[in-house]
Amino acid sequence: MTSDLFMPNARDAGLMLVCGVDEAGRGPLCGPVVAAAVILDPARPIDGLNDSKKLSERARERLAPLIRERALAWAIAEASVDEIDQLNILHASLLAMQRAVAGLGIAPTEVLIDGNRCPQLPYPARAIVKGDATEPSISAASILAKTARDETMRVLDAQWPQYGLAAHKGYPTPAHLQALQQHGVADFYRRSFAPVRRLLDADVRR
Repeated sequence: MTSDLFMPNARDAGLMLVCGVDEAGRGPLCGPVVAAAVILDPARPIDGLNDSKKLSERARERLAPLIRERALAWAIAEASVDEIDQLNILHASLLAMQRAVAGLGIAPTEVLIDGNRCPQLPYPARAIVKGDATEPSISAASILAKTARDETMRVLDAQWPQYGLAAHKGYPTPAHLQALQQHGVADFYRRSFAPVRRLLDADVRR
């Protein structure tokens, strides 16, 4: 989405439109991997931006609407469970990042990616290891991606409460692994991930 405050001639005026990109959900056993792209407005700073993993859930939920309100542009995209199983989680994450950048309403001058790999983009791009802790635009993207994915897990939890998804967000905690073994592998699980694959293989052997 694009802020109504964005002036179409900003690029012509020489304004650097730096886009931060990050993803959430590479480690969980289920659900999509979600990416966000954010172009912050230097005239409307947001206090408290940081790596989403270093923020409490309450802080992330407070910051996310501020980012959506004050950013010049932002977009959220995902890669599905099927795409994760077909491509692997790294390439699915890069695909989600591509989709997020493509969803921006304005073209960035430069794209900063959290991590050590850049997706193929039609703009200059740099990968920054731990960029979500040092680059405000990446921090903002990490917060939007994380809060969006957490909401997806809460929706799934309402439909499938036996897995406890609202609590562990799909990560392979002991409680989650026990629930998975007890209730079986639902359609939203990543069949290429080892703990899920082991259960499926065990069912086949029975």
